[in-house]
Amino acid sequence: MDKTITRGPTWTRFLIAAARAHAPWRLALLPLAGAAALGHPLRLVDRAKLKGMTQRLMIGRHVSDATMRDLAVRFAEATDADHVLEAARARIAADRAEGYRLVLATASYRYYAETIGARLGFADVIATEVRRDAAGDVLSGVAGDNCYGPAKQAMIEAWFAREGIAREAAHVRFYSDHVSDAPALEAADEAFAVNAHAPLRRLAAARGWTVLDWR
Repeated sequence: MDKTITRGPTWTRFLIAAARAHAPWRLALLPLAGAAALGHPLRLVDRAKLKGMTQRLMIGRHVSDATMRDLAVRFAEATDADHVLEAARARIAADRAEGYRLVLATASYRYYAETIGARLGFADVIATEVRRDAAGDVLSGVAGDNCYGPAKQAMIEAWFAREGIAREAAHVRFYSDHVSDAPALEAADEAFAVNAHAPLRRLAAARGWTVLDWR
């Protein structure tokens, strides 16, 4: 989703929008969230832990399910209005018209990715799950695997199994902007490097994958 369908990453945008709507005083903590993010390239914190830390800072340790749903709807509306690439919309519509079942596979949290996906016409969403309490309210931190890299492909395979779809009976197109999705691109019948950064462009050239620019 991020930088393939959208103009840029969505997580920081969501955190800022959620803090502004839910607890505006938390915007003062944005520099701390930014400092925490610097720990990832330095290998001091992994992506999953970083998500938990920044959510805790900008939204809180505990958010009711109803509140999070409202925040997700607001964010999806704003994303749909000004952050979706028009060429991505066109390709989504074209694939749907060809009869493809549209599945959004993203490292973003399901609680807002699913809402964005629904607005764009996706039938299913494979995404990172958030921790929840017994009442279903949202806690900070990732539940299970972060839907990224090899874990994303494993989660896609698990989705096929849950849906009762034999992989050999399906024709899969996969679109991505990042080399971390190499396992899913390798597994696809048609692989598309979209708005790709340099490492993915090099891999696409080596593998013969189609390169697209939707920006």
